[in-house]
Amino acid sequence: MTLSTHALLSAASVIPVLTVEDANTAAPLARALAAGGLRVVELTLRTAAALDALKAMQDAAPELIVGMGTIRSAKDAKDSANAGAAFLVSPGLTAPLAAALQETGLPSLPGVASASEAMAAREAGFAALKFFPAEPAGGIDYLKALHGPLPDLVFCPTGSISQARAPDYLALPNVACVGGSWIATPAHIAAGDWKLVTANARAASAMKS
Repeated sequence: MTLSTHALLSAASVIPVLTVEDANTAAPLARALAAGGLRVVELTLRTAAALDALKAMQDAAPELIVGMGTIRSAKDAKDSANAGAAFLVSPGLTAPLAAALQETGLPSLPGVASASEAMAAREAGFAALKFFPAEPAGGIDYLKALHGPLPDLVFCPTGSISQARAPDYLALPNVACVGGSWIATPAHIAAGDWKLVTANARAASAMKS
């Protein structure tokens, strides 16, 4: 699936940030998230199962836009793109990583945590950014402060954002979507609690402003 960054952000609301340890859980996880009305999900490249889980999720729920997060190197970007990731997310940004993300041709949300990092990412060609770690880095007040001097940037804040706080982030003019791990935690996934995952996904999809 090839899509623009604008189309990605338009489809997203709360993006579940998923850590899958066992690729066999990926298919029921994908179906549970899709049943809750979510369209965009992010796997994390933190486990050996991640790339296999990506394909399994896409096969099980083709309507989902499945991206890969925790992209830290050019190899991570290339491997994820080759595995079929629809978009890429990184916790931070270096010059080599910026070049690798752009080389894939996929929508990418590089991570920033300060005004200087956001400006550097913009100069590198990225106008949509991951604000990470959102709550420790200043949260809603910091994003409000960034909007005045950097009005052309939009953010997907991620990191310690609770279900209760997500709507406040989504109400900000420079926030396009929010990353949240509460929708399907590793414990939910390991337990196969798909009804709870669907309920959490439904609540998250209803937050779209």
